[in-house]
Amino acid sequence: MRLKAEHIEHFYAQEHILHDINLEIESSCITAIVGESGSGKTTLLAILSSLLRASSGSVHYDDISLEAIKNIDEFRKKNIGFVFQFHYLIDYLNIEENITLNALDATKSSALLKALGIEHLASRYSDEVSGGERQRAAIARALINDPTFVFADEPTGNLDTKNAIGVFELFKEFKKTGFVVATHDKKIIDYADTIIEMEDGFVKNIYTQ
Repeated sequence: MRLKAEHIEHFYAQEHILHDINLEIESSCITAIVGESGSGKTTLLAILSSLLRASSGSVHYDDISLEAIKNIDEFRKKNIGFVFQFHYLIDYLNIEENITLNALDATKSSALLKALGIEHLASRYSDEVSGGERQRAAIARALINDPTFVFADEPTGNLDTKNAIGVFELFKEFKKTGFVVATHDKKIIDYADTIIEMEDGFVKNIYTQ
């Protein structure tokens, strides 16, 4: 599947956040959206992932416009996963229950827990595991429905270097899923297939490696 954004503009009140964004992102790749705070990368990620509607322009998944999708929640469940900086695990559910909360097939959780090295934590709660382990649980939750794309907003912002690198290495292992990561963490550049460089709401450069 190909994700395509055309002529994306976005305003918050009178503030012009994004300026004529045009780009294409392939699934099965890691795409990093990088830039300083205020560059527009988080807003762009929210628009690409369907969490925010652009002021103007369009976003397509293959030939399907997000605006034409009648049941966006169902579309997200089948096609999109999310990973955030602060995990957003539900504290009264254990790790496995968090992962399977919106699962189409909860039986996939065992394989995911094992693949992410946290199978021994399945019955623990989020306050009983480390930050890196919580982030792995959040990644498992994002992957439980085999999405085409996982969107991650500063997924390593609260992690030390070792755990941050571990997250990026995990992304590489799931080759059928495309990861789109908004971050200021320059370490992801070593793991990304495509880098989209943002500056003051513009796409300054796009390059592949």
